[in-house]
Amino acid sequence: MGMIFSFTAIYRKIRLWQLRKAGLIIGDDCKMVKLPAFGSEPYLITIGHHVGFAEGVAFITHDGGTAVFRHLERYKKVIKYGRITILDNCIIGARVIILPGVTIGPNSVVAAGSVVTRNVPPGVLASGNPAKPIMTFYQYAEWSLAATPDYNEDDYRKNKREFLMNFNMRGSSSGRAKQGEQDKASGPIPE
Repeated sequence: MGMIFSFTAIYRKIRLWQLRKAGLIIGDDCKMVKLPAFGSEPYLITIGHHVGFAEGVAFITHDGGTAVFRHLERYKKVIKYGRITILDNCIIGARVIILPGVTIGPNSVVAAGSVVTRNVPPGVLASGNPAKPIMTFYQYAEWSLAATPDYNEDDYRKNKREFLMNFNMRGSSSGRAKQGEQDKASGPIPE
């Protein structure tokens, strides 16, 4: 596992170096679960400091759909490109698609699966297709705090996997059932 991680880390560093050389601007302290798809014009993308990306994020800096009508004389010179800017202290969720001409943040979160077609204002949680602000940064922080039960931080740090497997978290009423255990409330499984 260690060798795979080191190859992945080396690949990521080389790829980011290539993207920066091609014009991508990316600030300090940015975290990426996997490298986003920066598209064919990385020089149109600017990312601030302390920005986090979940896996599957896609930057789209141009509208390739214009190829459908560019063969017609009237439209042969049509091109549609746009810069994408993510300001400081943002989180971009899994499988977010960011379209041309968009600015996000600062201090904003884009929820997983969202399609960002317009600017995301500072300090909001935006979600949906198209992505729209659904609450402020502080409302999201308070909502998250209220949804977090009391837990032992030392247990969490010591063995995250074991802790989470036994932790009563959102979407579960009593933690994960042990393998082979049957949910007593539902009775036997019909054959």
